[in-house]
Amino acid sequence: MSGSLEMKTPLQDTGGSALDRAVEQIEGLLAGRYVLSKRAIARLLLQDDEQIREMVKVRDARAYEQVERIVVAARQSYSDPLDYVIAMRRQQEINDLLQDVVEPAGARKSSFAETLSRWTMNPATGIPILLLVVYLGLYKFVGQFGAGTLVDFLESHLFDRHINPFLIEVVGKLTSQPALRDLFVGEYGVFTLGLRYAVGIILPIVAVFFLMFSVIEDVGYLPRLALLIDRLFKRIGLSGRAVIPMVLGLGCDTMATMVTRTLPTRRERFIATMLLALAVPCSAQLGVILALLHGHRLALAVWAGVIIAVFLFVGYLASKLLPGTPPMFYMEVPPLRLPKISNILIKTYTRVVWYLKEIVPIFLVASVLIWIGQETGIFAWCINLLKYPVRLMGLPPEAASVFLLGFFRRDYGAAGLYDLNDAGVLTGVQLVVASVALTLFLPCIAQLLMNIKERGIKTGLLISGITLLFSFGVAFSLNAVLQAVGAVL
Repeated sequence: MSGSLEMKTPLQDTGGSALDRAVEQIEGLLAGRYVLSKRAIARLLLQDDEQIREMVKVRDARAYEQVERIVVAARQSYSDPLDYVIAMRRQQEINDLLQDVVEPAGARKSSFAETLSRWTMNPATGIPILLLVVYLGLYKFVGQFGAGTLVDFLESHLFDRHINPFLIEVVGKLTSQPALRDLFVGEYGVFTLGLRYAVGIILPIVAVFFLMFSVIEDVGYLPRLALLIDRLFKRIGLSGRAVIPMVLGLGCDTMATMVTRTLPTRRERFIATMLLALAVPCSAQLGVILALLHGHRLALAVWAGVIIAVFLFVGYLASKLLPGTPPMFYMEVPPLRLPKISNILIKTYTRVVWYLKEIVPIFLVASVLIWIGQETGIFAWCINLLKYPVRLMGLPPEAASVFLLGFFRRDYGAAGLYDLNDAGVLTGVQLVVASVALTLFLPCIAQLLMNIKERGIKTGLLISGITLLFSFGVAFSLNAVLQAVGAVL
């Protein structure tokens, strides 16, 4: 880490640095009760921590205006952001402490772990390593093994041959009402669709993704990835810190949207939220699409190229249109280490349990809502409405239901696309166009609600409007180009 701590104007005429004086003054004004020490509260206020600021507004309402003036004055005293100044001060104090108690042993040869660590952060070697991680981790492990081998076993063998026929027979014996049978074992039934999608198709994909993510997390690769892509991310208004929510978005965009609150500025949080809603597929959606396009290498390349291009273009456009200062990034890099099996298993288990508790019920509720929509005619009306833009994209009318399902859950829509492809309804060009459109489509209900919660209702709806226009617009343009060149995918 490097940076200047140039002083502009002193905070007071008394001795000590402006930062130290600001901490002391704020500490003296705080009268409320806090779990953290008042010194820690003061430093977090200087680092613009939103939760602490809101807490102080409530617990020290009378002194808050004076505290805010001290914070503003302290910021004006330095040419760098205060969180960076504090981090540099902390690093310097650590170095001074180590210098007093540690005696250098002389020059030593770098270990393989240190050499590999440098390779992961150097663009010349780090980009090939990243591509290798993506190929082995996402394409081969999540896409081929999770969405291919495991899904084929669970969905095709267990559910189609054993579980679904058994449930259909049981429900048929329990009720003779067609509407009730449709609720549980119909085309969009709680068991035949909701449970099959959640457990037979989505669960194995999510589980292998969580396993892969736990490995790269435990190794210490994520901080190095953040530093590697920091320069590229700065061109789209973000910093390397945003790699955490982006990678988490490949697991669950709803959870990743919540993590965007760790980004330091409102501008970065908006850009990250919009990109998560638009161009970052969740693990289940990604796994299904990778499985669908696995036998179509050119189609997979087209899909990935379009999604990456949209991600970079929208981010770059947003960085130019939105006001604010360019992002700043620094990070302490932990040493690379061999993953600990117990850590990986605990993290994977915890995340899979979270999926079972939080997401599976949503699938079941979505099935009930779709059943209600079918019985009332609302679902058919929505599908008919979607058939017009679907035809403009060169897709068969049957694909309309996929997009409606995708609004309930992104992975729901991907699983519907999986069924369409199994039925032989889609050509190679239609498959890649549908995959692009579904990836860029509206955020699911859970993510939409999280967007509104984190960014506000106007911003949440604005992001949804942007994603809807981009998804259909890009898919329409892609279909026109592929048809014009006579592509065979």
